[in-house]
Amino acid sequence: VQLQASGGGLVQPGGSLRLSCAASGGTISTYTISWFRQSPGKEREFVAGIRQSGGSTHYPDSVKGRFTISRDNLKNTVYLQMNSLKPDDTAVYYCAAGRPVLSGVAQLGLYYYWGQGTQVTVSS
Repeated sequence: VQLQASGGGLVQPGGSLRLSCAASGGTISTYTISWFRQSPGKEREFVAGIRQSGGSTHYPDSVKGRFTISRDNLKNTVYLQMNSLKPDDTAVYYCAAGRPVLSGVAQLGLYYYWGQGTQVTVSS
């Protein structure tokens, strides 16, 4: 499976962006698709995930209520809608595909395929 992340850019605090993760060579509905982010000097962290079975969504407290992950099976694409962005959200955002158990959805080591990353910068 190849993943192509896009949609990053520069946005002011309080603004919004929508990231896309387009898949080829596989069907996204058969994978859990998650977004992770990494900023300089920090470890890669889980941002959002949507499971292959039932489509349940998962978020850490840091983005809950501001970020929404969704899936369009016809387009084989997963989206991350990010609202009320803060400077702390600045990072390179990566999408990943895997089949982790529910308790492992935030564990990056359980994902098989990764996109190339897209830069999100929140600054005035």
